Parts: sequence; C-alpha cells; structure tokens
Amino acid sequence: MRQQPFYPLTVEYSTSCGHIIEPQVTVRDLGVYVSNERSWTPHIKKTVQGARQMAAWALSAFRDRSTIVMPTLYKSLVRPKLEYCSPVWNPHKISDIQKIENVQRSFTKKIIGCTELTYWDLSLQRRRERYSFVHVWKILQDLAPNDLQFDFSTHQRLGIKASIPTINRKAQLAVRTDYDKTFRVHAAQLFNMLPCEIRSIKTLDAFKSGLGVFLEQYPDTPPVTGVTGINNNSLLSWKQERMHLS
Repeated sequence: MRQQPFYPLTVEYSTSCGHIIEPQVTVRDLGVYVSNERSWTPHIKKTVQGARQMAAWALSAFRDRSTIVMPTLYKSLVRPKLEYCSPVWNPHKISDIQKIENVQRSFTKKIIGCTELTYWDLSLQRRRERYSFVHVWKILQDLAPNDLQFDFSTHQRLGIKASIPTINRKAQLAVRTDYDKTFRVHAAQLFNMLPCEIRSIKTLDAFKSGLGVFLEQYPDTPPVTGVTGINNNSLLSWKQERMHLS
C-alpha cells in the first residue's frame, strides 16, 4: 500500500538536539530485544544464537566430557544466557520453546553417560515457571518491587491469592491472547495454583522447598524437535489436563 506524504511524521521523532529517531523493528533495552509486533521471537533468536556460540566455545576449549566438568560449564556459561530476564520474555509459542530447549538438549547429549538419558530431566521451561512463582512470592513479601502492581486478597478458605487483571473483551483476539500470556497474568495464574499453605509461607528457603515438592507432582515434558507432547508442558496446561480427566 502506498504511504501518504505525511506518514513519516507519525513514526519519526526529533530530539531537542535535532537528531531524528526512526522506527525500528526491534529495540534492545537492558539486554532484552523488544519487537514492534509484540513478539519475543527476535529476542529468543538472538538469545539462542549467543548460547550456541558460548556452548561451541566451551566444547572447543575443554576436552573433558565428564559429568563433573560439563554440567559446570553449562550451568556457569551457557544456561545464564538462556535464562537472563526470562520471566519477562517467557515464550508460549511451541517453536520458541523448542529453540531454547534444543540448545540444552544438544549440550547434554555430549556429556559422557548422558546421551541416552530421558531429556526432560532438565527442563528450562519448567525453570522459567519456577522463577515466576518465586518472583510473585517475593512481591507478596515485599522482597521485590511491585512494578506491575500485583494485587493480593485473602480468603478464609482459599488463603492468599493474586488477582488476575482483566482486559476489555472487545479488544482484538491477538491483543487479548498476548495480554493473557504476559507475566502479570500468567505468573498470577501460576501462583494461585499453589496450595494455600505454600502461598502463605513467610521465608524464602521454606517457600522454595514447598514449591519443589509441588512441582514434582507434575510431568515435565518440554516441547523438543521431533517429539510430540501431550500439551505445551506449562503447569497451567497440566492443571487443565487433570481437570479434564477428573
């Protein structure tokens, strides 16, 4: 479609010094790439690229493939790149989840004695959701800033619960879908899954311990290339699966 002569005026800005700020498809802010299409795929693509480069360097610099050296290299050099600020960009598209999980799968296959192990013993997807649980709990306990304005309510029977923000249902379907996948909504839904006795825990170590026991109740089968799972492996999906079976 042909643009009107005044179209650039609606998307370009001038600073007080006369510099022109032009529109960009993606913008890097504190290490996170934000897309003008409300998609985290560009950020995930760059994240996976950086992690693969680091993995390649580690594998070329160290010949030892033992279960002591390799996990240490992975946890200290590769995994941090895949998890930096992950609660913000936690993906929900199967293709994006696969890209991240495939980095870890490729690395763990090179560890001596681990080539034939079931891959889902180590899920980055489940770790990201665990971060969400912990961060919401920290907000509740005033241990983290409540920048997203989480609200909590206490019920006599249900205990402490995070409120789920609503959105105008007349909004476009794509907008509603993206909104439902944001941290503010998704993390609140995850937190409310916890039994009330875990949500009410007051110390971090005790909360993490209770959370670990809770997570063990759910399968962890992240989407990987060539494998078709029952669902997208989110804890919310497993909850729906159980409700359907019951």
